[in-house]
Amino acid sequence: MLLDYETLKFVWWLLIGVLLVGFAVMDGMDMGVGALLPFLGKTDAERRVIINTVGPHWDGNQVWFITAGGALFAAWPAVYAASFSGFYFAMLLVLFALFLRPVGFDYRSKLDASQWRNSWDWALMTGSVVPPLVFGIAFGNLLQGVPFHYDDIMRPWYEGSFFGLFNPFALLAGVVALSMFVLHGATFLQLRTETVIAERAARAVQISGLVFIATFALAGIWLAVGIDGYRIVEAPAPGAMPMPTAKTVEVAAGAWLENYSRYPLTLLAPLLGFGAAILAMLASRAGRAGWAFFASALVQAGVIFTAGLAMFPFVMPSSSQPNHSLTLWDATSSQLTLNVMLIAAAIFVPIIIGYTFWNFRKMWRVVTVEEIEAHSHSAY
Repeated sequence: MLLDYETLKFVWWLLIGVLLVGFAVMDGMDMGVGALLPFLGKTDAERRVIINTVGPHWDGNQVWFITAGGALFAAWPAVYAASFSGFYFAMLLVLFALFLRPVGFDYRSKLDASQWRNSWDWALMTGSVVPPLVFGIAFGNLLQGVPFHYDDIMRPWYEGSFFGLFNPFALLAGVVALSMFVLHGATFLQLRTETVIAERAARAVQISGLVFIATFALAGIWLAVGIDGYRIVEAPAPGAMPMPTAKTVEVAAGAWLENYSRYPLTLLAPLLGFGAAILAMLASRAGRAGWAFFASALVQAGVIFTAGLAMFPFVMPSSSQPNHSLTLWDATSSQLTLNVMLIAAAIFVPIIIGYTFWNFRKMWRVVTVEEIEAHSHSAY
């Protein structure tokens, strides 16, 4: 049964949030491990152990990144077009950083030379640190509003600069994103390694957890008292053709917190972010790495939905022309497109989840130095 247009718009807002959470949980785990690689592995064998914990899974986890990007393009084409105009060079920076990951995994251990391998270790770290940092910076800019507007023929024009994206609040948001990915990667390493590496990973959980809690709290306070939010004061008539410029938007202090006061249940999202981080740290300290990993996965969900719920229904606010801001109501594809996509998502997302579960179940083990030395030519 096909859904009505307004319901579809809301459903796809939820689904894109779920896909972003899936990316943060699966690909964020790999990036967190990569970010820790040069610091937790003190010898070549230890670094190979770290790499091989994600070796069987990292390329499959890219599906979440591709799926989230594809869903954003198909469901919100106006957001896709405007964001690529404003974040074009930032997207290129992410793309070139991601180039380092597949070649780093495949070529790092091809030569038995310390300089060669150390260089690839730092390349893998760079390819794992830059994407979450830039993604966090992008979210920080969205919360402040992006300087873009539409002209008379509805072409988006970006009025900012690449270096303008790297403002203090956006950099803080970048640290939040990076620290939650590192926390997730550290819990995974504690779960998948033993002895010395697991102990170092447990210490990394405590450090990254504290950094995350501090920066997440600071970002929330800053958002409440130092950054103006957006609210719709006059919306188009029900049933009108979606048009980003047909509404009246007001910029006001504290507007990003109104959804939390209007719908108290939404406070569960930030509470989940803080509570799951604390639980991950406590479970890690108690040696319950499995619970720590599960809790760190909940951290990703809490943070992403905290930002999404604060901005709802805005998706890409405009700081230069607030009335041109993009929302989930006026930036979407047609009803037919959203319905077809929903059917495809209902079929293929469970398949992806099922395959991911099967893949991890079949390849699950604790990776040891002895295993790497015994399979030196076949392991990463």
